[in-house]
Amino acid sequence: MSKKILILTGDAVEALEVFYPYYRCLEEGFDATIAAPAVKKINTVIHDFEDWDTYTEKQAYKLDSHAAFSDIKPEEYDGLIIPGGRAPEHIRMNEYVPSIVEHFFQEGKPIAAICHASLVFTVINRELLKNREMSAYIACKPEVESVGATYINKPLHVDNNLVSGHAWPDLPAVMKEFIGQLHK
Repeated sequence: MSKKILILTGDAVEALEVFYPYYRCLEEGFDATIAAPAVKKINTVIHDFEDWDTYTEKQAYKLDSHAAFSDIKPEEYDGLIIPGGRAPEHIRMNEYVPSIVEHFFQEGKPIAAICHASLVFTVINRELLKNREMSAYIACKPEVESVGATYINKPLHVDNNLVSGHAWPDLPAVMKEFIGQLHK
């Protein structure tokens, strides 16, 4: 039976951070569902590292979501992917997101958190993150620490079921570990 993967995202998701995991899951034979605040065409963005002190952002491709957060039953999924970009800062405000994400922590199911995905963790039960370790984009270090987790300044970090990566260049390692956990 095929594994079911949930990808939580919304407008301003970093294009590589949603497309790469989505297509990698399909390549693996998984049933991947892209969920957003509503079923719609999602606006993706490109974050790049140019000559600025931070990343730049440009409009990218459109991407269809398959389901609204309100329709998601997390118990039907084997793994969770949260891509970065700016999407995490606004999807975390959706009333359904905290309970969806908490389910994966409570059940020990694999979670891949990329770049700014850690912003979503600021709205879940802090006990689920206490004494956990994770990587994230360096600008998210204060949020990681504010929830009681330890920030790890590495491109990839694995803490039990939580696979976290610093940014889109780290996707191959993140997805390799995430997929490995799903095959256990």
